[in-house]
Amino acid sequence: MTTPSDPFAQFGQTLAFAERTLTAVLRQHLAQHQTTPETWYALQLIATRGPGLDREALSRDLQGSPNLDADSTRELLARLEADGLIRGEAEVDLTTAGQAVHRSLRESIAGPRNELLSQFDVAHIETTMRTLQAMTARAEEQLAVAR
Repeated sequence: MTTPSDPFAQFGQTLAFAERTLTAVLRQHLAQHQTTPETWYALQLIATRGPGLDREALSRDLQGSPNLDADSTRELLARLEADGLIRGEAEVDLTTAGQAVHRSLRESIAGPRNELLSQFDVAHIETTMRTLQAMTARAEEQLAVAR
């Protein structure tokens, strides 16, 4: 008979594999719309935290992405500005075109997301979100203390 593994020990690896797989699915879906996850993430942050999102705060959040650093974040924001999707110096907003692109992407992602999540009880999804949000907040506190 095998002894069940410690869920705490399995959690990190499970989370890492879930993140990797879901990111691959998102990349595949966004590629069909000629969009990168970094572009989607930037538009989503501006749409949900704006209007008037502090550019420095946005840059810090984007630099926390595994695929972006300070230089690539500057390049991304410059490209989004050149493409007419965002505007602003100290504070960043979506342009009308940026709002339309964001809305279109959000709607296209909703179908596959809802299909994937609909197999689970909503209460379990809510519990998972609260757990991950609380863990993230705790980890951010620990990081702040360690700095």
